[in-house]
Formats: sequence, structure tokens, C-alpha cells
Amino acid sequence: MRDVLPEIMKWWRSGLRFGLATVVGTWSSAPRPPGAAMAVRGDEVVGSVSGGCVEGAVFELAAEIDRPVLQRYGVSDDDAFSVGLTCGGIIDILVEPISIETFPELGEIAASVEAHEPVAVATILSGPGTIGARRVIWPDRASGTLGLERLDDAVDDDARGMLAQGLTGIRHYGGQGERRLDDLAVFVHSFAPPPRMLVFGAIDFAAAVARVGKFLGYHVTVCDARPIFATAKRFPEADEVVVKWPHDYLSTVQVDERTVICVLTHDPKFDVPLLEVALRTDAGYVGAMGSRRTHDDRLARLREAGLTEEELARLRSPIGLDLGARTPEETAVSIAAELIQLRWGGSGRPLTTTEGRIHHETPHETPHQTPHQTPHEAP
Repeated sequence: MRDVLPEIMKWWRSGLRFGLATVVGTWSSAPRPPGAAMAVRGDEVVGSVSGGCVEGAVFELAAEIDRPVLQRYGVSDDDAFSVGLTCGGIIDILVEPISIETFPELGEIAASVEAHEPVAVATILSGPGTIGARRVIWPDRASGTLGLERLDDAVDDDARGMLAQGLTGIRHYGGQGERRLDDLAVFVHSFAPPPRMLVFGAIDFAAAVARVGKFLGYHVTVCDARPIFATAKRFPEADEVVVKWPHDYLSTVQVDERTVICVLTHDPKFDVPLLEVALRTDAGYVGAMGSRRTHDDRLARLREAGLTEEELARLRSPIGLDLGARTPEETAVSIAAELIQLRWGGSGRPLTTTEGRIHHETPHETPHQTPHQTPHEAP
């Protein structure tokens, strides 16, 4: 939905009515993740829910929708090229009529997304509640109701936890809002601020890493203590360029499990004090560039500085996957490949040498899900 938001806000502000289709659940090799959206107004279409597989059917449904509908699409038993997913996956799509009257909070949501403020939208999908009932949750407030105060309170707690982790998916509750029951399904669509990528070392490799970081959706900061090198002109793709000693800057930055730290300085006076700080943060990824000799020297210096073996084990060095990269751009791709591998659990091997599922299980997915569970609601 983040991708279609600019266009649908034009319709919404103009008082126009349109259909909004959102992927809320996926199984197997579904082409788009939960949260992917497509909006339809007349002959206009923005966004995608399946990469083309079921767009035609969803377009027809969204064009004439007058009430929220939860629709499931999978492979057709008779013809894999009819309305269905040729990849063999299954997707559940919520289709809703949207206007200022049906979704008055959309303006506030759009403003929060634009300002990189966390906000989540919780919608009832099935169960004893009203299908399509919606509640919008911010870290410090909420708007709308799912029908019951007890249910609102439970969803508020879960949605704020999901926002903190950047998660989108389905949660189940009892008919009165009880936890650990599955009478009622609620889709929580998180609009968390983009994860941060902190790139240290204003060198040509950093420019390439900043570009690939933006491509992957990170908020990218480049930091270096040398003002002659750390300039916005040299790093146009970065969201910000900071002139400061790296370890001093990192000590002032909020770091969470979604944060990526790339240390490209390969100079002991910069990277040793920086890594002392980095390896003691909650960052999900800490990588450092340099040869194996540089890496060994770096580890020795960090041990002398008092870092434990457990802390040192978090360091990804030499940084990136083994792709044979040589140029800055190739090195940036190898770093991106390692980030993707760690996020989704890939092997890093050519797909032609592997068997089974292409899309690996995630921490929120198990191989024992029933058709009523999403990858984000495993038992």
C-alpha cells in the first residue's frame, strides 16, 4: 500500500470512491507479500497484488465492490492459466470500497507514512465481528474501533509490538477479544519507518553501497570524520551525510534489530573504536570490509579492547557473500546479497543446485501451517 498511497490520496482528497485490494495472507510461492496492494477507480489501476496472475479478476471485483470482501486465489484445478496463480501459491486478498466516508483516517495515515512515523491499520477479516471494521494504531494513540473495547485493547498491544519489529500479518482472537483463540482474524498492516543503513567510510565503495541500500528500501546515512570526503554531492543517493568521528556518531544514534551497519573504513583508527560500539548495539547486521589479514588484525585489536568472543561472532567480515566481486558496484551487490540471505534464510547457492521451495521459511513461518494460518501466524 505504501507504493500506491500517493495516487490513491489524490482520489481520496478529491472525494472519489475507489476499490482497494490488499494481500492479507500467502502460502507457498505467492508472488507478493502481505501488504501488497492494488487500487482501482474506473479504468485506472495502480499497484499489484500478484505480479499479473490474478490482477484481471481482482480488477473486476474491486471496480464494483460495495462492501468488504475476503477473496482467496490459488491454482485452478482445470487450467493453471485461468484465474489463479501459475506458481502454485495461494493468496487471500481483502477488497474494500474506499472513500473519505468509509476511511476517514486515511489522511492521517498518509501523513504519518510521509513523515516516517510508525502507524498500523488493523482490519477484521473473518469471525463474529464486522468484516472490514478498522482501527488505526499509533505508538501513543488509536482511532476507530473493531467493535469491542477488549478486542481493541488486545489488538493495540499486538499492533504496537509488530510496528516495533516492522511486521505485517494476521493475528487471531476470541469473539470477545480473548487471546490464544482463533474465532476472529485481524489483519495488522504495519507502516513502520524504513530500516536504517549506516555506512561508515566516505569512499567509492560507500557510494555504491548507499545506492543499493536505497534500492532495498533503507534509510541510508553515510558518516566519515573527513569533511572533504563526506559531502552530499559525492553521495546523492544517501538520505543524510554526517561529518563526525564514526564511533561518536554511532553512540548517539538509535539502533534496533532492523539496523544495518556497514564499516568500510578498513583503517584501525576508525573501525576499531567504531566496532567496539557497533558490536554492543542491537543492530541486526554488522559488517566490515577488508582483507583476511585486515580482519585478523582487527579481531586482535578488538580482543585487546575487551570485546568477548560472543560479541566478535556477530561481525560479518570480510563483508558480503562470496560472489567474486571486485568493483565497488559488485561489492555492493555482494553486501546486498548477504543482507537478503540473512533476512529470508537463503543458502546463497545457485537455485539450479537446490531442490524444494524457492522461498525459504521465515522466522514467522512453519511448514505445518493449516489453510487458516498465514506465514505471520504460525502456531
